[in-house]
Amino acid sequence: MRHVRPAFRARRESAPQIRQIDRRGFLRRLNPMLATYEAAMRPPPGQLPGRHMIMERHAGYPEFRAFVAERSRAMAGFSYGFHGEAGQWWHDVVRGQLGTVGGAAHAGHWLDDAWEVAELHVHPDAQGRGLGRGLITALCEGRPERTVVLSTLDAQTPARALYHSLGLTDLLTGFRFPGGGPLYAVMGAELPLTSSRE
Repeated sequence: MRHVRPAFRARRESAPQIRQIDRRGFLRRLNPMLATYEAAMRPPPGQLPGRHMIMERHAGYPEFRAFVAERSRAMAGFSYGFHGEAGQWWHDVVRGQLGTVGGAAHAGHWLDDAWEVAELHVHPDAQGRGLGRGLITALCEGRPERTVVLSTLDAQTPARALYHSLGLTDLLTGFRFPGGGPLYAVMGAELPLTSSRE
């Protein structure tokens, strides 16, 4: 009797491809992006509708730029960012806290000309394959801003290790955004990113 291999072993699956998408492509993919966000972050029930509205609003921010990692139209990961400026909620909240901790000049150094990475998520089934590194380096490549800033969970996570390996340092730790939620670390680096690997 001939042995038959399982179908997923019989064919070689192509790796997810990272590519840039425009605002229209981003808005069209909001639902699969949110599904990836949910799988990666496991947010409290009921948070996704608000997250949908936030991401939709972000698509209209200055210099908006987005990348996806897809395979056969299946979402494996995504990242997006924009030029930070006064009037944006995250920007204003973080500037206030940086000013409290280090003074106005310190806050200005990091946020006066900043590229803000709003979201970077890789589906758990696709993690550990370099997609996170590929997404963030593509997102930040060629940016003219002086600095890059982002927030991530204040824990020893693979994402935190990735950001450290790219040269980002902790600007704030144990930081809780208004409205509650978990503790975050705000991280930043001067552009361009380093390419060191851990």
